[in-house]
Order: sequence, then structure tokens, then C-alpha cells
Amino acid sequence: MQEKFTPQQIEKKKKAIFDSMGKRGQKYVMKIGYEKWDPIQNPKDPIDIRTDKTKRTSKMLISKFLQQTKSDEYSSAFARGALEMCLGIINDDEKIRGMYEFSHWYRALLKKEGHDPF
Repeated sequence: MQEKFTPQQIEKKKKAIFDSMGKRGQKYVMKIGYEKWDPIQNPKDPIDIRTDKTKRTSKMLISKFLQQTKSDEYSSAFARGALEMCLGIINDDEKIRGMYEFSHWYRALLKKEGHDPF
């Protein structure tokens, strides 16, 4: 954004912002150094969109999962749980990994003992 203005225009705007600040704000600026202070910063880049190993976003994954699940077989709590699991897997959350591993183990245990796993 600054590249559209001359150095003199930037300095004039910087001084105007500094002068309009309260004493507390000015004190902070002086603490970090007026020369280093940049009140006219360029916008930051958006956060990278996280994907899983298949390069799918959480939105893509949860949409596909819920589309393949009969809508009369799940509630909003079910969908929230699935979304929490999805986000946890993408973010490599240890808590979710434990839940995932336990659910696989438990399903195998139920099958081994002749029970219907859900």
C-alpha cells in the first residue's frame, strides 16, 4: 500500500497519526522507536488453507462425508463431532488422533467378540 505514496506523504501521514494518538499510544511508539514504527502497514497474507494428505480442505472432506451419510441417520451433534474430528485430523491434534485410534481399536474388538459395531 505504501508504494503508492511518496516518502514525504508517508511521513506526513505517520506524523498525523502519531499526533492524534493519546499519550499512552505515543509512549508505546516511542518505546519501540518512532523510526521503526509503521502505522501504514500492508495487509497480511491470508492464512494458508490447511489440507489433509489428499490435498482436500476440511470443508471438502466434511461435505463429502455428510453427503455419503443418510441425512436421517445423523443429527447436528453427529455432524459437529464429525467436523471436530476432521479439523483435528488435518491439524494433527493429539487428542483427536487418540480418539481416532481408540475408535478403530474398539470397532475391531467388537467385531472380534461377535458384536455389531454400531
